[in-house]
Amino acid sequence: MSNTEHSVRVTVTRNGPYVVAGPVRLTDLTIATDAAGVSEKWVGHDRPESKATIALCRCGHSRNKPFCDGSHAGVGFDGAETASRTPYLEQAQAFDGPELALLDVEKLCAFARFCDANGQIWNEVAATADPEVRETFIHQAQNCPSGRLVAWDTARQAALEPDVAPSIGFIEDPAEGCSGPIWLRGGIAVISADGAAYELRQRVTLCRCGSSQNKPFCDGTHAAIKFQAK
Repeated sequence: MSNTEHSVRVTVTRNGPYVVAGPVRLTDLTIATDAAGVSEKWVGHDRPESKATIALCRCGHSRNKPFCDGSHAGVGFDGAETASRTPYLEQAQAFDGPELALLDVEKLCAFARFCDANGQIWNEVAATADPEVRETFIHQAQNCPSGRLVAWDTARQAALEPDVAPSIGFIEDPAEGCSGPIWLRGGIAVISADGAAYELRQRVTLCRCGSSQNKPFCDGTHAAIKFQAK
């Protein structure tokens, strides 16, 4: 979990939008499922690269989603940040295997459900010495958009993360009939409204339905309320 400065940053404004500074790739991302309805892969379509500064809706009421149109002021949006600032590794529960461990911070769950495939990822840890299981295990962990789940190399004491350029994705979840959170990938800095930096991570999901109890991060509430961004 590096603290290296990056050129793209997202600032949470008080009871207002996320302000993105720095050009970054914007992508519409859909959770594609198999015949049984299990999350299988991400299907993405790029939008034009963002301008130097853009504002993204986080109250859920903009008529120009994913961008802010000022609706937060009219609806009296309470965007108070409640997320812990304790580093991920200090919060994580570890499930140990022979070579890899699975780290899990459940309250970060964004309900993308890639963890459910292959009999659930927690049940695969013990078999990660098998190359086929190892590959599947890492793939499932890396598909967790929120970074709730991390595949951990116990020998190197390091997270196994894909090397991807910074990007911002807007998740759609047809299987659940709802729109999901904003997915930050590639180590994009998130700055609180009070000016403090959250831990820099390779994967995080930001709430855009306005109803998370773990703001600014997603807690899966969008699925319960069937949030619609379109």
